[in-house]
Amino acid sequence: MYRSRLTLALATAGLAAILLPASLKAQITFQRTYGGAYYDYGRSVQKTSDGGYIIAGATTSFGAGSYDVYLVKADAYGDTLWTRTFGDTAGDCGLSVQQTTDSGYIIAGYTASFGAGWVDVYAIKTNADGYTLWTRAYGGANTDCGCSLQQTRDSGYIIVGYTDSYGAGGYDVYLIRSDSDGDTLWTRTFGGTEDDEGNSVEQTTDGGYIIAGTTASFGAGGRDVYLVKTDAHGDTQWTRTYGGTRYDEGYSVQQTIDGGYIVAGQTESFGAGGADVYLIKTDAAGDTEWTKTFGGTGYDYGYSVRQTADSGFITCGSIYYFGGGRNDDDFYVVRTNANGDVLWAETYGGDSNDYAHSVQQASDGGFVVAGYTTSFGAVLGDVYLVKTDSLGNVAVAEPKASPTRTPALSLFCEPNPSSGTTRISFKTQASSSKPLTLRVYDAQGRAVRSFSSLVSPTSFLTWDGRDDRDQMLPSGAYFLRVEAGAEHATTRVVLQR
Repeated sequence: MYRSRLTLALATAGLAAILLPASLKAQITFQRTYGGAYYDYGRSVQKTSDGGYIIAGATTSFGAGSYDVYLVKADAYGDTLWTRTFGDTAGDCGLSVQQTTDSGYIIAGYTASFGAGWVDVYAIKTNADGYTLWTRAYGGANTDCGCSLQQTRDSGYIIVGYTDSYGAGGYDVYLIRSDSDGDTLWTRTFGGTEDDEGNSVEQTTDGGYIIAGTTASFGAGGRDVYLVKTDAHGDTQWTRTYGGTRYDEGYSVQQTIDGGYIVAGQTESFGAGGADVYLIKTDAAGDTEWTKTFGGTGYDYGYSVRQTADSGFITCGSIYYFGGGRNDDDFYVVRTNANGDVLWAETYGGDSNDYAHSVQQASDGGFVVAGYTTSFGAVLGDVYLVKTDSLGNVAVAEPKASPTRTPALSLFCEPNPSSGTTRISFKTQASSSKPLTLRVYDAQGRAVRSFSSLVSPTSFLTWDGRDDRDQMLPSGAYFLRVEAGAEHATTRVVLQR
């Protein structure tokens, strides 16, 4: 836990000042939270050309609707320069952000406020101050989501996600190529008759694209890591799957300096626990060079990976503790050498749940990690940004909690972890005539099951681990959110099949 590391860091500060080089002593470290009285979370962080950071996610504290895209610009010390929200009265979320060559920003995610279907891919282009230049929605009559984007070398954009409107069956990987104004040049889908999803995309040195995601149509098990290489027109050059007989998923990919690829995700097929961080290094053809797993005996995830300046790798996600009086997650950051061997592994967070979704190496050689926290900040959860030095140290006090309030709504699950059926209990101080709405979200923030018009102020229901299409959901972590008027409550449940 972070507090035990902090004690050690302070105790050895004098020795560190003597032994560490000047460049390391100058590295900035901090922890910051951003948000309001309700639920706010960060999904993507990028360093900016001025030495600061841009964070994208979602907020229920501010904006026009139930939740809106949340954009936070911070300086090099993590102090807020400005915040912006985007969206309308329905649910809108930002999952990926990048600074563009004109010093503005491009955001990808999903929208239920605009577009042709229930949910559509949502792209927002802003200027350097975060004000909207244009927005676009992409998709069809069903559910479509944008999980990752990148500006291309011709100043256009590439977006990957998943679609239930097009493709071969279930969800398919959805690749969208646009010009600099967000107008569609072409789209592609990849996958088979089962559910297949794209979670990360990057343009490759040959002008094509590399996509990492998850497939239930191909591979060895229930789900496998899915890697797709395309040419510049989005046509498939090769595909690969990685994993075993259980559930394995890919969340992040980057082309490495040797022309190969590094992929981060989670695996239930290998490792020490229910799920572990899964790191895969391939050559340029997608053939495996090595794999590594990291984590403990619980459910641990790797959501983001980047190659470091010394050709090693940094990955982040969450590590789950249970037993011994604990039942919570922490930020989990693992630093490796070029062969995937651990140089250091650290956790950050408090006594409640904290989840890391995005990591970058900072300009000073340290690392910046973004996600969200229920340990610090407001009661329901805030965007959480941690800036470390190159050794993973954060030699500052924990973030000061924002003013808190007594929540009028509570939510409990039993058993947790669950082998299939979970009893969900909720209690509210709101008027008994106020209906409750409960939604189940997967680890990527997608709503997979909804219950509405529930009885209040005290009630319960049972959830059988199925989605809205009555299909059994795979093992893993899910998030439950109940709403009653202006009140919200969120909790986590783990399915163990």
